[in-house]
Amino acid sequence: MTGTSSAVPLSLEQTLASLPPLLASSNELRSRTRHEIQSNTNIPILVALDDDPTGTQTCHDIAVLTTWSVPVLTTEFQNTVSGSGFFILTNSRALHPPDARKLITEICENLKEAAALAGKAFEVVLRGDSTLRGHFPVEPEAVEEVLGASDAWVLAPFFLQGGRYTINDIHYVAEGDALTLAGETPFAKDATFGYKSSHLADWVVEKSKGAIARERVVGIGLAEIRQGGPEKVVEILCNAAKGSVFIVNAAAEEDMDVVVLGILNASAQGKKFLFRSAAAFVSARLGISPIPPITARQLRMDSSVGGLIIAGSYVPKTTAQLISLIATSKDKLITVELDVNKLLESESTREEELQRALKTTERYLYYPKDILVMTSRDLITGADERSSLDIGSIVASALVSFLTRLDTKPRYVIAKGGITSSDMATKALGMKRAMIVGQAAPGVPLWRCDEPTSKWPGLPYVVFPGNVGAESELATVVERWRLPNPMNRC
Repeated sequence: MTGTSSAVPLSLEQTLASLPPLLASSNELRSRTRHEIQSNTNIPILVALDDDPTGTQTCHDIAVLTTWSVPVLTTEFQNTVSGSGFFILTNSRALHPPDARKLITEICENLKEAAALAGKAFEVVLRGDSTLRGHFPVEPEAVEEVLGASDAWVLAPFFLQGGRYTINDIHYVAEGDALTLAGETPFAKDATFGYKSSHLADWVVEKSKGAIARERVVGIGLAEIRQGGPEKVVEILCNAAKGSVFIVNAAAEEDMDVVVLGILNASAQGKKFLFRSAAAFVSARLGISPIPPITARQLRMDSSVGGLIIAGSYVPKTTAQLISLIATSKDKLITVELDVNKLLESESTREEELQRALKTTERYLYYPKDILVMTSRDLITGADERSSLDIGSIVASALVSFLTRLDTKPRYVIAKGGITSSDMATKALGMKRAMIVGQAAPGVPLWRCDEPTSKWPGLPYVVFPGNVGAESELATVVERWRLPNPMNRC
């Protein structure tokens, strides 16, 4: 596990078995974190800037904002206790780098002003993709330009529910028992955010184009975490040179809990950190323990109308999950495929596709049937990163137009893919502030927006990441949320 050249997957089971034993249980460690937070009023509020909505996938009972004016942020700071936090959905992964930098700068300027008005201290975590896609180091640089230099950056892409492990400073993606180097997965071939390095020190150098020297990257190893505990983590954090980038190794939730306890202790000693992490760090830092997936009974959904699934993600896992959904649902599901070539061809062909989708959806929701509206599966990319993003924006706009114009309120909406779910929430449904209810499945966030200005207040809204879950996961959620039809129209 010391190199990144082998393409032969490791055994996840054997790899985990070879590691030192865990220091303590997750319940015990997370309880210690909550005690630290509740007993120390000086712990800053954690503001998670989420580059797509999937970062809420391990949290519950906290807010996610989709707007960030100074008045909105001031109110949120006033209503948030020290040590707790909230999300801001930036959707910056859908932007070009200069636009992403500008956006993060604007949000941080507003946060700085709002926190001063509310008399609250805060710190920032840039919640990004667990498979390393996103604007790095553009976004952390933008944060520091506004909020001042940190003593160090903390890089923590571990995400158990998605099968993302960091071991010996190398990042892996698990499928079943196969542990594959992140740099050899389809995610690393992303048209916009691709990379080659699986060793995170090399990844930092690669993404920074050499601006961050490898010598500045410091690993917090699993032996140090599991044998030395929070005290050893504090020692590493406090003794490293200013400007270091720390790699958090983690192969279990407990590893992240130990690191968080160390970070809280180091912060109490005056250290200032900026975090770039996947979802697991956020819930660990906030002391949020997992709850079971939310059921249809808990949501009290309307059985007289069908559910709506909208899929715009193109990652292979999404395609596999859609195939499974269609195969297992049979006549319980109506599938509407939007031809991406026609969406891109002209305004008239795009309008024809949308009208066809709207007519079919309106007709069958009242049967009631569940409806899947999906883009055709052939991935169309541009000649470079910029044109690929532009193509994605056109397709995303078409999906927004579809949901905006849909008259019938479905039983629920599941949006498949990060950018898709962001656009559906903010542009189509008009959500400005939602509560994270919990998860529809492990790593799959469920939101509820009760604002009267939203399109359908109270609608169960599922942010289904493109790259999370087994092939059957989407089908399982849809089946679990099917309800008996009281009118027997099927």
